[in-house]
Amino acid sequence: MADFVKGLFGGQKPVQAPVVGDDDFADFAGAPSPVPASLDGFTTASAQPASATSTVGQFPYTAWYRVWERTSINDFKTEMYILPFMLLVVGLHLWGTRTNRRKATGWMKAHAPILQQEFAQVGYIRPHATADDVSAMGLMQATEKAKLDAMSVENMLREKKADEYMTYATGRLNVAFVDLKLTLAKRYNPLMRAGESLIGLFFDSMPAPEERMEATSYVFDGREAQIAPTFGKGEEKKNVPRSTFDGFVFAVVHKDLMKRLRDDRYDLSLTATKDHAKLPIWTTVMTENAEITEALLTPELIKAITEAGDRFEALVVSDQPMDQPKKLDDTVPKKRISLSLKLLPSGDSYTSTLPLFTYFLRMPDQLVSIGHFRPEAMRRIKQTREEQIARIRKLDDDEKAEERKLKGDKEKKEKRDQMLGRMSAEEQRKYLEKEREREGKRRNKKSTVKA
Repeated sequence: MADFVKGLFGGQKPVQAPVVGDDDFADFAGAPSPVPASLDGFTTASAQPASATSTVGQFPYTAWYRVWERTSINDFKTEMYILPFMLLVVGLHLWGTRTNRRKATGWMKAHAPILQQEFAQVGYIRPHATADDVSAMGLMQATEKAKLDAMSVENMLREKKADEYMTYATGRLNVAFVDLKLTLAKRYNPLMRAGESLIGLFFDSMPAPEERMEATSYVFDGREAQIAPTFGKGEEKKNVPRSTFDGFVFAVVHKDLMKRLRDDRYDLSLTATKDHAKLPIWTTVMTENAEITEALLTPELIKAITEAGDRFEALVVSDQPMDQPKKLDDTVPKKRISLSLKLLPSGDSYTSTLPLFTYFLRMPDQLVSIGHFRPEAMRRIKQTREEQIARIRKLDDDEKAEERKLKGDKEKKEKRDQMLGRMSAEEQRKYLEKEREREGKRRNKKSTVKA
C-alpha cells in the first residue's frame, strides 16, 4: 500500500539492476580508472606534418604589427590611383572657395566706405552694445567695440553658397533697404564650370554664367509708417519729407542683354526700345515714355555708364513685377531700382564702376524730387496698368463662375440621386425616359440654332 501511495505522489522508483550479459551496450555505471593513459605511443615527432595547399603569394608568419613583412607595394595599387585624385579634388575645392571668398572680400572693402556713408547699418549685425559688454568694459567702450564689429568686412558679408555672397544695408532716407548679391564662378568645381560654359555655347536660352554684382534698392514710396513704424515719430515726424513718386518702367541696358531681359522680365516687356544719342553705342534705353527718359537720363548717369564700360549690364527703375501677374495682389506697385554689374578680374580696382554704384544708391532721392510727370505723359502708362488689372479681374471672375457652375451641377446631381433613391423601379424608368426626351430636345434645339 505504501509503494502505491508513493507512486501516486512521484515517489522515487527503485533502481533496477543492469542486465548481465548484454554485450551490445557499454556499461557506464562504473567509475573511470584514476590512472592516466600512457602517452608514450604518441609523440609530436611521430605526427605527420600538415602539407600546405598552396604556396603562391604566401609570406612567412610574423607578428601582427610587422605589416611591412607580410605586405608589399602591389597590395596598394588601387589606393595609389585613388589617393592622388582625391587630393586633387580637395585641393581644387579649397583653392576655389578661398579665391571666391578673397574676391568677395575685396569687393566689400572697395564698396564698404560708400555704403557706410549712405546707410546707418551695413551687414546683418546691428551696431548695438550687448549687456555683457557694457557690464564688463563700460558703455563707451562697449559701444565702440560694437561699431568696430559691425564695420568688419567679415561681418558685413554672408556666404550663402561657395559661389554666392550676400549683404544688406538699411537706415537711409527714401530707401527701406538694399539687397546686394555677388555671384562668382564655380572655381571649386572645374567640371561643373566647364559644363555650364559649354552649354552656353550651344543654347542661347542658357548663357554662360558671368561673375556679377546685383543690387536692388527698395524705396519707401510713402510707406514709412508700414515698413518702419518707429520712423519719424515724435518731434521728427514733421521733418520727414514726402517720398512718393510716379510709377513707371525705365531701364538702360547693354545691347547683349536686351533680348534676354525682355523675354525674362514682364516689366521690361511693357517698354519700347530706343537708342539714345548721348549714351554709348553698346547701350540702349527701354522706357514707357520719352519724357521719363529725358528726365532720368542725366549727364551724371551718362558719364557713370560710360566710365563703367563693358562692366555695365543694366540699370532698371520699375514698379511692376518681374513675372507675369496672375492675381490682383501681384499688380500692386512695388517700386524698386536694380543695378547689375560684371565683376572685375582679381587684383583690379573698382574705380571704373564706383561712380555708377554711388549714383545707384542716391537715385531714390532723384526720383522723389523729379519723378512727378504731367498727366498727359502718364495717361498711356496708367492705361496699360488698368488693362492688365481688367484682364486679371476677368480671368478671376471666369474662374469663380466656373467654380460656381461646377458646385451647382454637383448639388443638382446629389439632389437627383436622392430623389431617384426614393422612387420605385417603375417610377425611376419613367423619370429617366422623360429626362432622355428633354435632353434630346435640347440637343436638337442647339443644332437648329447653329444651322
